[in-house]
Amino acid sequence: MEAEDDRIDHIESTEVEVKGSSEFSGRRMPSFTRYYKEKPREPQDYSVLQTLLFAYQSLGVVYGDLGTSPLYVFSSINLSNPEEKDILGILSLIFWTLTLIALVKYVFIVLQADDHGEGGTFALYSLICQHVNLQTRITKQNARLESDTNLRFFSQRSTLQSRTKQFLEKSPRAQALVIFIVLFGTCMLIGDGALTPAISVLSAVQGIQKRSSKIDQMDVVLISIAILLVLFLFQSYGSSRVGFAFSPIMILWFGCTSSIGVYNIIKFYPAIFKALSPHYIFVFFDRNHKHGWEVLGAVFLCMTGGEAMFADLGHFTKKSIQIAFSAFIYPALILTYGGQAAYLVKHPESLRSSFYSSIPDPVFWPMFVIATLAAIVASQSLISASFSITRQSMALGCFPRVTMLHTSKSHEGQVYSPEVNYFLMVACILIVAGFKGGPEIGNAYGVAVVWVMLITTCLMTVVMLTIWHTNAFLVAVFFMVFFSLEGTYMTSLLNKVPQGGWVPFAISVFFLIIMLSWTYGRSKKHEYESKRKMTPADLSQLISEVQACYVPGVCLFFTDLVNGIPPIVRHYVKNVGALRRITVIITIRTLPIRTVLPDERYFVGKLGPDGMYRCLVQYGYTDVPGMEDDKFIASVMEKIKEQIDSNDELTKLESAKVHDVVFVMGRTILRSSKQNGCIDRIIINYVYRFLQKNFRSTVSMLGIHPEKLLQVGILYEI
Repeated sequence: MEAEDDRIDHIESTEVEVKGSSEFSGRRMPSFTRYYKEKPREPQDYSVLQTLLFAYQSLGVVYGDLGTSPLYVFSSINLSNPEEKDILGILSLIFWTLTLIALVKYVFIVLQADDHGEGGTFALYSLICQHVNLQTRITKQNARLESDTNLRFFSQRSTLQSRTKQFLEKSPRAQALVIFIVLFGTCMLIGDGALTPAISVLSAVQGIQKRSSKIDQMDVVLISIAILLVLFLFQSYGSSRVGFAFSPIMILWFGCTSSIGVYNIIKFYPAIFKALSPHYIFVFFDRNHKHGWEVLGAVFLCMTGGEAMFADLGHFTKKSIQIAFSAFIYPALILTYGGQAAYLVKHPESLRSSFYSSIPDPVFWPMFVIATLAAIVASQSLISASFSITRQSMALGCFPRVTMLHTSKSHEGQVYSPEVNYFLMVACILIVAGFKGGPEIGNAYGVAVVWVMLITTCLMTVVMLTIWHTNAFLVAVFFMVFFSLEGTYMTSLLNKVPQGGWVPFAISVFFLIIMLSWTYGRSKKHEYESKRKMTPADLSQLISEVQACYVPGVCLFFTDLVNGIPPIVRHYVKNVGALRRITVIITIRTLPIRTVLPDERYFVGKLGPDGMYRCLVQYGYTDVPGMEDDKFIASVMEKIKEQIDSNDELTKLESAKVHDVVFVMGRTILRSSKQNGCIDRIIINYVYRFLQKNFRSTVSMLGIHPEKLLQVGILYEI
């Protein structure tokens, strides 16, 4: 073994061209071991019994919000002196909305656009990224490598080149629009996390007013706030603690509401299902004209929670969700709404309290308890979804780092974020207290739901054109039918923006400012480092100039760069004047795929013959990055061994492992130069720097032991 003060006098690199990214096209980087092998991509098969079990479990996770919508749909409709034809028209609208959007669009079409079993807005974005080479501020930092296509969960790309795909890859504006749509949909879904508990719990508690004239609306608001406080404070224990009770509660809920619906239909109006004819929709608008259009926003509340069928797909299977909705949820909802409509035909004056008014007196209090429990289940699903989508946003570099705690050892997807939880709690309580339980909450909720569904329609159209290569006529039919249907509801709800509809936009703008500022700052940092990165020859010259020497041990430099030697190494060598015997430049990549398997995670190559290596550590957007010191170092060292072809180099590696290991990270501060515009300086110098200081650092997210960490402060003038 060489002496500790031996000089480092030469570094060279074996390189290979990186393909598949316009930013990296034609450039060269260290050659990494291609140890990936093609694996079958067929989905896992489940038995009939397992599928039915998944269907049962989905009742408590997926359908809580959609199932409790009968609590507030009819009562949110502002229609004075409704007659029989009006009630039939409203029921017809509800039926066809559930049939076309929930059943046809989501159950039979959207569920097919999964990313290896994952669903939701980010899954659609991931799927598009795997087939279309997007070059945006987000994707530049995780540019696609040629080897990515061999990963187990990277979708096999079609050899066909659609015009839409070619257009997207050549149009930066179109790519920016796709990213903006994804981020906007994400922000709206987080808004759902604040609005769902508000409207669900409030609607359930309002039933108590039917039994006591002494309880006024303010009492209902205070009781609702108390329940919401308990609900949010309980989140830290994890949904798994109460998850076992969710499905039985929802089975009881659907069973009771549909049974009451059948009872009301038989007792009050057996011919209610003639409303299934769309003829009554035309009659309704002919009778109510503009006012009929204005109440469409309230009718659309029957679809609240419908997006969960796709967003929560990763917890279940397509067949289980399809079976649960088609065989149980859909008929139960139709019977429930039909029963309320039958009651209202005979008691139109009860429109504003339709749910509790239609419940027979002997079962009122049991139904009140069941409704409150079902409202809590509905709230839980959207709160948990907000945690999950925030984690996915962080993984893809779209959101600053917040605390993510795993609340279940057996279910990796169950996470809890204190910061997100407390934001939702405060927002939810302010919404309930600010609007005092009025109809404004329904307006706000409807706006959030319809925009999420419109965004899904747009992204699905891109998927059909670029990935499925669906016939253009069929794509046009899909887009025109669902965009026009949801767009009509959207225009009605936009009319309610002054009456509460502004809330989801305010929440979305708040989160968009955070996400766009964070993305912009990270992209500027990446551009700065890319321009100032070193080649192995540059590093060799620098080491010679400062007469740097070897010291025992292993040093791991962390960087966002996929190729080249980052500026932090130059800064470190200049100020320390030494390098460890084994130096590894670590880049952590989060790829737009569901998960990276353990044997695909490390991508290692030699950066030079003198103990310098590069290692890519790869994760999918549902993976949990972990840097348990011993396990991580052992994995990296094992992959490095695969690159060693001489005993002398192996001896150096084994000797270095005996000594200390240090993790080196750059603590980067960005400062916008005076040559930049005012907006640029505000974003970089204030917003981005504020987010850097007040959100969690990379160190805390990786879990590196403080005694092994060295942070090097660097100022970048952008």
